[in-house]
Amino acid sequence: MGIRLKGITQAKHKLQRTLSARYGTLVSATSTHDVPKGHFAVYVGEAEKKRFVIPISYLNHPLFQDLLNRAEEEFGFDHPTGGLSIPCSEDYFSSLTSALSCS
Repeated sequence: MGIRLKGITQAKHKLQRTLSARYGTLVSATSTHDVPKGHFAVYVGEAEKKRFVIPISYLNHPLFQDLLNRAEEEFGFDHPTGGLSIPCSEDYFSSLTSALSCS
């Protein structure tokens, strides 16, 4: 169950258009410049969301895909923050990304 790079590129452009339409071009410009090429930003946390920038390669890992499925079930595709929010604790997400960076 792989994700094609073309789909990721289209999703990134759609997210940028959504953010610029919702918050103006200032947010879109600042959010794209502080994310290195080959990475994307997610918001993690149960009460207060913390922003993490992670490699796109994580999208292919089954554990991360499980988190994305949970995010879709909880938030759908129209989340109020406009960004990709992951419904888990910061501690769990940090331990998951540490494990993924080692593999």
